[in-house]
Amino acid sequence: MRWLAECSAGSLGEALQAVAPELSGYPIAVSLTAGGDPLWHKSSVVIGEQFIVKFAWSRPAALRLAREISVLTALSREPVVPFLPEVVAGGTDPLLLITRRVPGKSLFEIVDSIDRDLAGRQLASFLAALHHPSVRERAGAAVDRLTVVELPPATTGTLRDQFGRWARPDQRRAVARWCDWADTTLASPGPAVLVHGDLHGDNQVWDGDQLRLVVDFETVAAAEPEYELRALPGPGMGPGVELLTATMRHYQQFTGRQLSRERVMAWHLRNALGDALWRSEAGIPLPDHRTPPQWIDDLAARFSALGIDPEAPPPIQERTRRANQDP
Repeated sequence: MRWLAECSAGSLGEALQAVAPELSGYPIAVSLTAGGDPLWHKSSVVIGEQFIVKFAWSRPAALRLAREISVLTALSREPVVPFLPEVVAGGTDPLLLITRRVPGKSLFEIVDSIDRDLAGRQLASFLAALHHPSVRERAGAAVDRLTVVELPPATTGTLRDQFGRWARPDQRRAVARWCDWADTTLASPGPAVLVHGDLHGDNQVWDGDQLRLVVDFETVAAAEPEYELRALPGPGMGPGVELLTATMRHYQQFTGRQLSRERVMAWHLRNALGDALWRSEAGIPLPDHRTPPQWIDDLAARFSALGIDPEAPPPIQERTRRANQDP
């Protein structure tokens, strides 16, 4: 495997000449956006308005891109997982992934205007196919070893210790209790499937009510299906849960498996508050340009809409288990 020596139009042009010479004549505009971490030394550019080229210029980034190429190749075999990018060309010497560009918008841009039930059915169709046991076997064989999914960087312990400064005084106790509830809810692992791993709105391409594409498969790994749905309530999609509940309902119809709304929301809690925490501490605006207290209010509204009370005392058997574990 050989990755680009640098992030430059010249280096990318040479790689295109080797992998897809028919595209090498198009003008190339490369902008360097990565920071100091080699893991993020990767980028993508549009070539000829019809193709997207992904490339890397460090070993850690190259390994992730090579993984994505292998996974997409495996998932495109029969039975095909729907809504995959069409791979036009790909190679490891030099390392490039070229897919056909599909016009559309991010889910975040159109979520307020679409039919949530129809959208949920399409997302459930994608997830049901991706989560099938045979697909996990195919992907696992393609990458040699299917890793466990990368968990949200902020643990519930970190959230208890550090999130209070970003919450209103009247919210701090609730956040701590929610973290206790999430620990209890996720204490026992669920059965693992193949998951996309990063199914947020910007990794989906929509044309009106129609899902056209799911992109960025470099984080594919093994996890429970509820982990996959952790980004569907938002943030970026308001306090409602209509898309989440529609997706879960159709998922059960497609697979015969009922998803746990409590487990989805426990993962969602860690995902949303963890994102708000690191962005706030880094001085970076939240994606929807709102505030951490507003995100907490949204979480409370989602819990209420789903009939979940994360501040209720745990069941008596859980309290007994915890007491027996105390020194």
